[in-house]
Amino acid sequence: MKKIIALIGLVLFIDLIAELIGMQVIMLGAIKISILPLVFAVLIGILLSLIPLAPIKKLYSPEIVKFAGKYMIFIMLPLMARYGANVAPKINEILSIGWVFLIHELGNLGTILFGLPVALLLGMRREAIGATLGLGREGELAYITEKYTLDSPEGRGVLGIYLIGTIFGSIVFSILAPLLLALGFDYRAIAMSSGVGSASMMTAASSALAALHPQNSDTIISYAAASQLLTSFIGTYIMYFLAVPLQRKIYNTFTRRLDANKEVAD
Repeated sequence: MKKIIALIGLVLFIDLIAELIGMQVIMLGAIKISILPLVFAVLIGILLSLIPLAPIKKLYSPEIVKFAGKYMIFIMLPLMARYGANVAPKINEILSIGWVFLIHELGNLGTILFGLPVALLLGMRREAIGATLGLGREGELAYITEKYTLDSPEGRGVLGIYLIGTIFGSIVFSILAPLLLALGFDYRAIAMSSGVGSASMMTAASSALAALHPQNSDTIISYAAASQLLTSFIGTYIMYFLAVPLQRKIYNTFTRRLDANKEVAD
């Protein structure tokens, strides 16, 4: 219990510092990028873990990290409830373009179509199955855990992507959304694309976008929340019935060719 209380104190301290920093705006030429307090909280958490002091090291022990990861979903539940409430006022508008949201779900196959071949060419094998099934969020993590266990190469692959997404995902998405807006993409399209199955990534992207389009913030949050809810629901079926068979086919085809080329070279 003392460790948990100390962990909560650390989280509150990091949140306080991040909120004091507030949202910062960086201009890259004509591109305006909004850096959210969420991003600073992630960076502060990373920097604190590098301090070689025993009390800090105890707060980053494997036991505490495992506890935080296991119960993170309880922190996300109020956030998802809020996003569900944000969808309601825009439900008619969302339903009128519902087919666009459905097509958006097919974008989850991109990690397999583009990421899997690259991973195999870089020398990964079974680890690539876990690493490229999706963004490595809770759905993919649960599937790989049940099918292969986390002690398997597939499990190490999905866990690695899960940890990288947790640490850097919100930072990348908070920068990517303003960049796409500056390149001429419609704010509604960016809002829809921010719901990729990760609450933190979606929040970072939609919040940064809403900061640049405050007059359309309700629409942005509603579209992002709707795509996030659909990804959590429909994305599971797409993973089972489309992503897994497609990944197996590509994996078998590429590994046979790579192994054949290696034998010829030898």
